[in-house]
Amino acid sequence: MTRLMVLLRQRIRRDRLQLALWIVGTALLAYGSISAVYSTYGEEGDRREILGVAIATRTILVFRGTPNGTDDGAFAFFLLFAWLALMGGLMSTFLAVRHTRQEEEQGRAEAIAATPAGRILPTTATVVHGVLANIGLGLFIAVALIANGLDTTGSFVWGAAIAASGVAFLAFGLFAAQLFRTSRAANGLSVAFVLAAYLLRGIGDAAGTPSEDLLHVTPAWPSWLSPIGYGQFTGAYVENDLTPLFVPLAFAAALIAVVFGLQAVRDQGASLVAGRAGRATAGPGLSSSFGLAWRLNTAILLSWTAGGIATGLLATSLSSVINQAATDTPQVLDALRGAIGSDATIEEAFVGVFYGLVGVLAACCAIQVGIRARQEEAHGTAELVLGTRVPRVRWLLEYWIVGVIVIVIVLAAAALAGIVGAGSASDPESLIPNVLEAAAAQLPACLVFLGFTLLVFAFLPRATIPVGWTAVGLAAILGTWGPILQLPEWLINLSPFAHSPVPSGGETDWTGGFWMLAIALAAGGLAVWSMRRRELASGG
Repeated sequence: MTRLMVLLRQRIRRDRLQLALWIVGTALLAYGSISAVYSTYGEEGDRREILGVAIATRTILVFRGTPNGTDDGAFAFFLLFAWLALMGGLMSTFLAVRHTRQEEEQGRAEAIAATPAGRILPTTATVVHGVLANIGLGLFIAVALIANGLDTTGSFVWGAAIAASGVAFLAFGLFAAQLFRTSRAANGLSVAFVLAAYLLRGIGDAAGTPSEDLLHVTPAWPSWLSPIGYGQFTGAYVENDLTPLFVPLAFAAALIAVVFGLQAVRDQGASLVAGRAGRATAGPGLSSSFGLAWRLNTAILLSWTAGGIATGLLATSLSSVINQAATDTPQVLDALRGAIGSDATIEEAFVGVFYGLVGVLAACCAIQVGIRARQEEAHGTAELVLGTRVPRVRWLLEYWIVGVIVIVIVLAAAALAGIVGAGSASDPESLIPNVLEAAAAQLPACLVFLGFTLLVFAFLPRATIPVGWTAVGLAAILGTWGPILQLPEWLINLSPFAHSPVPSGGETDWTGGFWMLAIALAAGGLAVWSMRRRELASGG
């Protein structure tokens, strides 16, 4: 027990900054969002109207959840639970991989295994640490909800649902760490699992059966495959049923048992999926430091590009459905216009909302390029490159260039997918220019995040990962959902996404875009210039 407590204290000490950002930031997001919901949809008639719009279009349910009435708590649960559960899932998987596979990569796990602690106790400490982090997240969110005047019982049910789904994602992160030899691959699979759970829940909600009064939806079977879906099944503030949470907890327990079994028999540094054998000699693409930087980021590029393509297809292939819905229910257009803050047409508004999500994906891809530079430095492999004739300024400049290229590729792929999907629209010729403008409009904000991440890497290298992800997460929420929730204007303006040029009425105001391009250039240039004298910061 004493050894377990020592390992647990070490993990808490290493993660105090990251967990503070995740837990407190997510709780503050919940508090601010609930306040905005009250101010925006304070009347029951407003809530009935928006629930009718959501059920009529169904696409809104993919991003929100299942309606369960117009009461204060139930309406807030419908709007916010899925997104908060997504944040908790990402926190849990990153924590799991950080303290298992990444520890093995850096040699720390082997050093601990040589002590009386052995090989199993560190994994036990990680499980306890992850469970405590999710309980803390659930409690902070519950307190934030209660502080907004919501029912105490329903608030704790909401917090318990967040914690239970987070524990399920924690278990999958631990399992992914057993599958692959690198933390990059384990994190990639874990993030894909979290996003797939969110999407499956969304598909199940969109395909669900609405009630006659259009205030409730019974999810379809895909929601049963998602830990987030089981969190929704609790019906916080209405049914307050904790029974569905036994499913994700049972899933977590079974998967953790498998993890302990694998941990006990596999060799240190080995994995269930064997690493691919490399070539005997490097190809022409790896003959330079730029080629190496590009190669290290290709997997990142492919994953986010796939997300961009899927979102681009949805943006245009569903435009005819939304156009019809707006004809039948004018509140659809009002809701979409509220999301981008303009007097856009229905096609411009719908494409603008979806390509705003594409911009978030491209920004995440840019963040990961900066994080990859930090990982290379932390693991000591950057030192090997810098031990040659490659200067530090050139090394970081090449990562900056790679980041610009991957942003452009993600946005271009989404634009091409949107053009393909426009073939099913009623007027594809008028829709295609909107797609191209909406995709190009995301470039300045994405470049700001790339420059910001590199700047953090240059001056606070050990904070690159938590600060980078927190920044893009908060900015996405403020820029994408802030206008809908009618958050204070000064708060929305903190997000680069809020200043992305918006195509409206055949015109696009690029004033904000040009300012962001200047900021991105200044941030990236300062980061590269500062590498002249900065010492390498290896280790976590």
